[in-house]
Amino acid sequence: MSAPHALADTEAYEMLRRHGSHSSAFLAMNSGNRRFHADGVDGFVPYREGGRRHLFQLGGPVCAPRDQERLLSALLDRARSEGRRVVAVQLSRSDAELHALHGFVVNQFGASFSIALDGYGLGGQRMVKVRNMVNRARREGVTVTEVPAGEQDGTALDGIDAAWLRAKGRHVKELEFLIGERGGPSAPHRRLFIAVHAGRPVGYVSYSPVFGERSGWLYDLTRRLPDAPPGTVELIFVTALRRFQDEGRDWLHLGFTPFVQLGADSAAPGPTSGVLHRCLRLLADRGRAVYPAAAQESFKLKWRPQLIEPEYLAFQGGVRPAAVWQLMRLTKSV
Repeated sequence: MSAPHALADTEAYEMLRRHGSHSSAFLAMNSGNRRFHADGVDGFVPYREGGRRHLFQLGGPVCAPRDQERLLSALLDRARSEGRRVVAVQLSRSDAELHALHGFVVNQFGASFSIALDGYGLGGQRMVKVRNMVNRARREGVTVTEVPAGEQDGTALDGIDAAWLRAKGRHVKELEFLIGERGGPSAPHRRLFIAVHAGRPVGYVSYSPVFGERSGWLYDLTRRLPDAPPGTVELIFVTALRRFQDEGRDWLHLGFTPFVQLGADSAAPGPTSGVLHRCLRLLADRGRAVYPAAAQESFKLKWRPQLIEPEYLAFQGGVRPAAVWQLMRLTKSV
């Protein structure tokens, strides 16, 4: 798919700063994504192509609300001219409503979780286990430091990545299209907190910026060595959270998890697919081999997020097996 001119990373980033409102909008900056934009509109739509017949849109149009209809229509026109159908992933409620008006079938895909940082703390009986894990990591001698992009030891972090993937096993995969990345042209905009134990890095968490009404940071990419002391990730999380509170940030977003918090299909903002709803329910109950959704949800819920929002998956003109297959290939679910 071509565009009036290719958006530079700096242009796309400034558009995100002006118009990005979704907590995961910064994923549009990932290296593998393309950006569709139209003449006269200050904004873009991130996407990837899937095969010859499909285009996968990540989130809603990144532009002012008054321009969303125009930008989405332009995207659909271009896809139609190329014989493609659009599938939109990780839509907010308002974005899903817009897509439903354009003939998309919409199903809830999962949920995102967020913490309001003002007044947030780890006190109380419900947070005992979290405090115990953090204290255990500290007793083991784990320390956490924020390291700027230009000072990171890429070789050590690559080693953590490789060990993390090996430990997951051959059947468990990450949804590549729906998570961030370490490195790439947008690395200077992210923040990386690294845990060190016995003189070596044993884990890290990357945070991406979030703009708009609930601005703050997105807890994005997590990696740890299999032999990292228990509580390492929790200690990184708490260290970053308190840093953001000290800076006066408003929100810490925990990100999207698919196949969880699924409501009734009748609650979706538009026509739905009953077959897809049942498939998503099945993945929620038995889909550990595709994605460890239950474990991800449990980790996020233990931090007592005050905001849990549904997110949606939308298929232009209805759900087709070929589109589902291409989406699974794109996200490396198969």
